[in-house]
Amino acid sequence: MLNVNRINLHYGAAQALKSVSLAAQKGKVTTVMGRNGVGKTSLMRAIVGRQGISAGSIEWNGRDISRFAPENRARAGIASVPQGREIFPLLTVKENLETGYARLPRRDRHVPDEVFELFPVLREMMGRRGGDLSGGQQQQLAIGRALVTRPELLVLDEPTEGIQPSIIKDIGRAIDFLRGRGDMAIVLVEQFFEFARDLADTYVVMDRGEVVLSGARADMVEADVRRWLTV
Repeated sequence: MLNVNRINLHYGAAQALKSVSLAAQKGKVTTVMGRNGVGKTSLMRAIVGRQGISAGSIEWNGRDISRFAPENRARAGIASVPQGREIFPLLTVKENLETGYARLPRRDRHVPDEVFELFPVLREMMGRRGGDLSGGQQQQLAIGRALVTRPELLVLDEPTEGIQPSIIKDIGRAIDFLRGRGDMAIVLVEQFFEFARDLADTYVVMDRGEVVLSGARADMVEADVRRWLTV
């Protein structure tokens, strides 16, 4: 289980997160929603260790990982699909997937069959360079690369951004499948309300670096959430 406890995060003198808390459990999807610039990506960067926090704590499976470097969080079972995908454009699809081997023992250094079951296009394009793929295919590759690491916590930062509707559906089905396995906690940052709502078990809504709404999906009042998403 992930517990983010009242964290603050600064970029120089600017405060991006103010006493933000969040929890995520295995077999559940926690969605983080909000307009552009409210701190969602800063929260994801804090969880995976790409940005340090100035107060509060981040606990994973009962262990305080607040000071862990990103590679140590990866070894602890945390994987991320960052905003913008960040695949390696000059490496092939196969080579991009193999970069996920770094945290794995030698016996596990293969691409799980489920990656190709969820995203069949990746098998067809193993020899293609990542930079030659469409945006949607690159997003599938980024998710597949994260899954190669066999994560227990998967953090996805706006996976539907700039993606065609057919691939958005594929990504939604993949997230639903991974949740159903019951062995992975998923944190999903999303601006596309319907996509986030349909996948959420619990939700968090942010504004100006703070959590303004949170709760279980069953208790969500859609009008209240949409009010914080409207520009």
